[in-house]
Amino acid sequence: MAHENKLFSLTLKHAQWRMHETLNLIPSENITSPQVRELLASDLGHRYTLMVNSTIHGVYINNAYGGTKFTDQIETESEEIAKHVFGARFCTLKPLSGHIAGMIMLFSLCARNDLIMAISADLGGYDGYMAGYMPDKLGLHVDCLPFVERDWNVDFEIAPKLIRKNKPRLVILGASFILFPYDIKPIREACDDVNAFLGYDASHVLGLIAGGEFQKPLKDGVDLVVGSTHKTLFGPQGGLMITNREDVFDEVSNRLAWHTLDNPHQNRIAALGQALLEAKEFGSEYARQIIKNSKRLANALNDLGIPVLYAHKDFTQSHQVLLDLNRIRSEFGLNSTELMNLLESENMIIDAVGRLGTNEMTRRGCKEDDMERIAEFFTRIVKGKEKKIKNEIIEFLKDCKLTYCFDDKK
Repeated sequence: MAHENKLFSLTLKHAQWRMHETLNLIPSENITSPQVRELLASDLGHRYTLMVNSTIHGVYINNAYGGTKFTDQIETESEEIAKHVFGARFCTLKPLSGHIAGMIMLFSLCARNDLIMAISADLGGYDGYMAGYMPDKLGLHVDCLPFVERDWNVDFEIAPKLIRKNKPRLVILGASFILFPYDIKPIREACDDVNAFLGYDASHVLGLIAGGEFQKPLKDGVDLVVGSTHKTLFGPQGGLMITNREDVFDEVSNRLAWHTLDNPHQNRIAALGQALLEAKEFGSEYARQIIKNSKRLANALNDLGIPVLYAHKDFTQSHQVLLDLNRIRSEFGLNSTELMNLLESENMIIDAVGRLGTNEMTRRGCKEDDMERIAEFFTRIVKGKEKKIKNEIIEFLKDCKLTYCFDDKK
């Protein structure tokens, strides 16, 4: 019993600290609404479900388990909401994470010895698409898309030529360090010329896309969008896949049950459906505010002497702000881990790779003026002019109220 109490005690301490006492600038995290958390902790969390809609041993089976008359409806309803939010004809919320959604994309659209092209992890791309990770396990080869580091974007003049030359089966846009939208048209045209699929891992910007900001990948010709549902999109941790192509969705559907997943965790799907309802109602205002906040945070930090990359492009068009870690090391004597630990000692949370994200603090009601305060806190900690300002941060957080969600259980 003492061991169980310790688990509860640690969890409650974590919740108090992270939800009420820390200022979170991690771009891959967000905060869910009470309604989402209630669904996530519901009876659905210990029930099995697996919609297969196929004939097995000569018998047609809709769901592999009994007792699912409500869970089937929950999954269908949640997917309909997702299709509305993203303007998609087809959707699955079954993947248990964005990483698994990406794996299913590779598994569905490629065969062994096929070539894929993606943004290099050395230039902000997702490590999972690189040699040594998912492609190796599926027998795929990887080339990196040419990239213009000064613009922090794909080279849209050279990339189409390389696609036509190398003839990949799948080209993947999207990245872990993502500041600016992609020019999809020339990539789409090159893919058409070599009969390649065009995928988009929108894990980081899914909430911006849901709000009609950043870009509209399906409308612009992307075949399949995958992503995680807990970064700019304020859902529970998980994944989704959306497309307007029936043939692509058929391939994806054929790689789900008993290939890449079994029970897809219906509590997560119900909670995601609720988050998507919130995105449907409030997503446009939320996404616009994220981008305003990112720009203001970047400009404020830069004005206060904290080196931020891509000033010549107004820093960002997403939820992310990228610090110039080389200059921070030379000017303040801090490497990325030391910077993270220093800020955490004063209750400001960042990751260890120099990305700042405005998504959670935007969800907590922060506007541009609040970004000025956050930049001031950040600067005072890093420059070491003052110590022990965590109490000021805690006081600041008392005025940060969860927004862009319903007051009741709509």
